[in-house]
Amino acid sequence: MASASVAGSVVVGISLAAATGPSSASQAAGNAAALALRPASPLGASRRAGSGQPDSAGAVAGKAASSRAASGKSGPHKVAAAAAKKSAPPAHKSAAAKPAATTAKPYLIYDSVVPQAIPAGQVVATYSTGAHPIPTSAVAGRQTVIWIDTLGTDPSSSNALDIEPGCASPSQAAGWVRARVTAKPHATAILYTTISQWSTVQADVASLPSSMRAQIRWWIADPTGSPHIVPGSQATQWSWGSSYDVSTALPGFSS
Repeated sequence: MASASVAGSVVVGISLAAATGPSSASQAAGNAAALALRPASPLGASRRAGSGQPDSAGAVAGKAASSRAASGKSGPHKVAAAAAKKSAPPAHKSAAAKPAATTAKPYLIYDSVVPQAIPAGQVVATYSTGAHPIPTSAVAGRQTVIWIDTLGTDPSSSNALDIEPGCASPSQAAGWVRARVTAKPHATAILYTTISQWSTVQADVASLPSSMRAQIRWWIADPTGSPHIVPGSQATQWSWGSSYDVSTALPGFSS
């Protein structure tokens, strides 16, 4: 994520993760879907100067629907079979036609200190604290907004804590998570950090009760330029651009 302390800089991301990472099977599915997600406009390979510290998702691969062929009757039994079918209880028809279950899909998150630059219809992540907090008027009309706390001072109203040089420190993670889930018992607590600092932050929250750790969602910065999900995280920031950064998130990341 871009550092919120520099005006006009590129967005900084954040994220937290559940105490238990996804299974290898779900992780593979998440990565496969992530590879199919591409932002609407091209992004730079790296952040512009002064955009903040390095480190930390749109359309997901669809599922093909399956159809079943019905078998027919013939010969001398054709009339009897037809009569039996006609007299069968209506309940049999409704029981056979069960709706297919729907599956939630990964999605893209665009984070920026200039939320107006983020394409319409996308999930927006922007800053609630720091040198240049973003006013709510800047995201008016946006359906989903993830608010990032860069100082660790707004756990009750912000969705995520930005843990990177120049923002919150790893030692603030446990206290922020505790304060957030105490204020919002059913909310997730997103922790955003770089892949290099991740283990340090994990160590800090290890002392929390398991019930609180279960509400953590990890947002990890790994700007390879290619859509992917870092194993064990629920969101990965993989692209740093001049106007915004892009992440791929798994279902349930910010709920």
